[in-house]
Amino acid sequence: MNIRTSIKRCTLFLLLIIAGGWHNQAVPDAVNNAHLEASVPFKGTTEQTKQATAALPDLIYDSSEHFLDIESANLDGLLERIGDSQVVLLGEASHGSHEFYEMRARITRELIEKKGFNIIAVEADWPDASRVNHFVRGFDGKPMFKNRPFAGFPRWMWANHSVLTFTHWLKDYNQRFNSAEDAVGFYGLDFYNMFGSIEVVLDYLQDVDPKAAESARWRYGCLLPWIHDPSLYSRVSRSRRYRTCEYEVYAVLQDLLKRRELYKQLDKQRFFSAEQNARLVRNGEHYFRTMYDDNTDSWNQRDHNMFVTLQAVMKHRSKTSKAVVWAHNSHIGDARATDRNARGQYNLGQLVRETFGDKSYLIGFGTDHGTVAAASEWGAPMQVMQVQPSHEDSYERLFHDTKTDNFLLPLRNPVQEITRKKLLTERLERAIGTMYDPKAELKKHYFHASLPRQFDEYIWFNETRAVRPLPEKR
Repeated sequence: MNIRTSIKRCTLFLLLIIAGGWHNQAVPDAVNNAHLEASVPFKGTTEQTKQATAALPDLIYDSSEHFLDIESANLDGLLERIGDSQVVLLGEASHGSHEFYEMRARITRELIEKKGFNIIAVEADWPDASRVNHFVRGFDGKPMFKNRPFAGFPRWMWANHSVLTFTHWLKDYNQRFNSAEDAVGFYGLDFYNMFGSIEVVLDYLQDVDPKAAESARWRYGCLLPWIHDPSLYSRVSRSRRYRTCEYEVYAVLQDLLKRRELYKQLDKQRFFSAEQNARLVRNGEHYFRTMYDDNTDSWNQRDHNMFVTLQAVMKHRSKTSKAVVWAHNSHIGDARATDRNARGQYNLGQLVRETFGDKSYLIGFGTDHGTVAAASEWGAPMQVMQVQPSHEDSYERLFHDTKTDNFLLPLRNPVQEITRKKLLTERLERAIGTMYDPKAELKKHYFHASLPRQFDEYIWFNETRAVRPLPEKR
């Protein structure tokens, strides 16, 4: 290139700059467009703009129904969302928080009075709950389970003032029915009181078929060495130092079912209770025998038993029966939305959703701090413990940061869809059962979950207090 050519090109370059045309020709269109898009404001409505930029606790506040106390809470919106559901599951974040019991009782009263629910099924042992069922429905004669109910660990879970008050309300409500068969019933779904169930089966057979009672007594005798600690049965079964009782408990159930038609003619209600107790003995034997096996999931066994028992009660009552279930969040919330799913575990809530679909409604409960009735270990005395403030990465902390103490948060049909979407991200969630270890809370009492997938609705109490247990009778 010669000097003259270079001078011409430099001159042309300077003229372009002076004319202002270089920038528009040299900057790529994509860069210009990106700059323009970044500078264009959000084109949604003012409300949508506000939602998109709002903090999640503020969205929760705007998406929830607030209340001051349980008795004055307006539940009309909740009942409308429940709609024509056939099964409503009411959870709890601990087994020892007063507010959870009181709100479940309040919701259950509304469902009974306004929507015709006739079954209350609880995370309690069948024979113990049958004493309550006998009381609230006004059956003639003595109850099949003669011992004092809820006498074993953890007795405060059901032998407390909240449950007592509710059962008396239920008994008064049932006075409107001409027949005890039509009254609202109270049923247990669990099988820990296996020996209480054995007692019921033997007493029933002694009344209707003494010869069958003698055979059942001999067969159930196989389990008697473990009456005070059924978990020992699993240990000796694994060591093969003691024969298992699998055949014996199965044989009692089969003999009972073979005579089903005869026994039902004598007393349909008593036979149903005896049949369920015989099933629970069989399921309980299997649970305790295999609870330490590496290839057995005792969690699945227990929740499957609760689901099958619920189905049996609903079928027994009528095709149009409606059930309210009281159990821990860990049983109520859909396990597919929690880290249990990765371990191959399912639960009652998942089985109910898979079976009843939109005819079911799952409600979780939560709290940030306060006191709780719990034990330091299994079988230990109950204590009133301080509930630690929630972990910073938990759902509980989000709700604690919301500027209201108590609220109902719809999740299946949210007030604002953006709130549900933002809550979908998995976070920590707290679960306190019958035992509580505040010093190791993160390790023992938190798990990961996606709350909107776990529940259809969530009820929040920022502060809760321990249930009041009934005094022990001497």
